[in-house]
Amino acid sequence: MASDIAARLAALNIDLPAPGKPAANYVPFVITGKHLYVSGQVPITKDGIQFVGKLGREFSIEEGQQAARICAINVLGVIQTALGGFDSLSRMVKLVGFVNAEPDFVDAHKVINGASDLVTEVLGDARGKHARSAIGMGTLPLGVAVEVEAIAEIA
Repeated sequence: MASDIAARLAALNIDLPAPGKPAANYVPFVITGKHLYVSGQVPITKDGIQFVGKLGREFSIEEGQQAARICAINVLGVIQTALGGFDSLSRMVKLVGFVNAEPDFVDAHKVINGASDLVTEVLGDARGKHARSAIGMGTLPLGVAVEVEAIAEIA
């Protein structure tokens, strides 16, 4: 199970990052009962914050999907840290994606597909398919284009 995830990550050339230090008064995750809540993750890489700006102005849908993919990689990195790997991950329950967009931008759902597609590709259909919300926003922390939070079920 976890070896399948490791193999998929390797095939995608993805090294999951450890959670960064929170930028405000919160923690990267909370475990309560059988659920893991992952705080919102922004498109930050080892090279720093990526994709600062708005969808429909600075960024296309495809670029927004790339930002959402980075957010999902960071979500998976938090999950790996929180659980010490993926053995106890039962499934992804829900992703919530926030898209920093111009008022007339109506494709937040397409942008957040970047996160949903990555999570499903890494975890597989049985553990990766999830409920989801995609919400357009007037602004996001640090001016980033996308933020993604998650809820996962643990064994």
